[in-house]
Amino acid sequence: MTLAQALNTAQAQGLDRLDAQLLLLHALGRSVHDRAWLLAHDGDTLPPAAQAAFEAAVQRRANGEPAAYLTGHQEFFGLNLQVDRRVLVPRPDTETLVEWALSLLPPPVGGLPPPGEGGGEGGQPLRIIDLGTGSGAIALALKHNRPDLQVTAVDASADALAVAQANARRLELEVDFQAGCWLSQVTGRFDLIVSNPPYIAAQDQHLAALRHEPLQALASGVDGLDDIRRIIAQARAHLLPGGWLLLEHGWDQAAPVRSLLAEAGLAEVQSRLDLAGVERCSGGRAPPD
Repeated sequence: MTLAQALNTAQAQGLDRLDAQLLLLHALGRSVHDRAWLLAHDGDTLPPAAQAAFEAAVQRRANGEPAAYLTGHQEFFGLNLQVDRRVLVPRPDTETLVEWALSLLPPPVGGLPPPGEGGGEGGQPLRIIDLGTGSGAIALALKHNRPDLQVTAVDASADALAVAQANARRLELEVDFQAGCWLSQVTGRFDLIVSNPPYIAAQDQHLAALRHEPLQALASGVDGLDDIRRIIAQARAHLLPGGWLLLEHGWDQAAPVRSLLAEAGLAEVQSRLDLAGVERCSGGRAPPD
């Protein structure tokens, strides 16, 4: 079997071409960035061991398992994250949240400030917290793009924290990881609180397609807003004056989330569109003291 024949066989089983290419590269022990190599070598014979590994992965993908679990990697905001069944696979739509967060931060004066001379109160670094960090995607993307930030990441799952901490070590990014349920065990106040919490209704039919990913990171009560309500209720006490709370939510939840933010006393309440033009994130700002 040639590489081209292997890809065609995978597509005949329902895989899209990109997933088939990524799985084939993984079976061959090559980088995910070697798709051009596949085209140049499409007539090469697939070694037996690689063919067996590829066919097994194709079957699992055809049964709904995310390609990122099969390869162990997922690209997010320019970072190569290691992921497995302990965490959700980071989605491109969540990059909307990172982009919005970065746009709200004042630029460091004269480049990256030394420790203790950032843009926060009293010359301290800006303090950011990521709630329900999972693989660490949001926290690590923020720290990678703004090394001057003081970033904290919280998750209730010890398994998720282990994945996130491993990613931080591998990427050499300094983030303070804490165990806890949202802000319940957190002390102090922050310039920015960000979160991609569970937001799917518990009986939503789409959960069946996500059966390989951790349910506790997906579903949140009858209307999908239970965890968002908890975060908003806790956030005011942990926001510095003028600080922002930014939340990712479902495609049809922007209006109710904006209402919750306004009811909590946050100002400048607004939403941001994802790559598909859907209101994917909403946020509000704590009023000045």
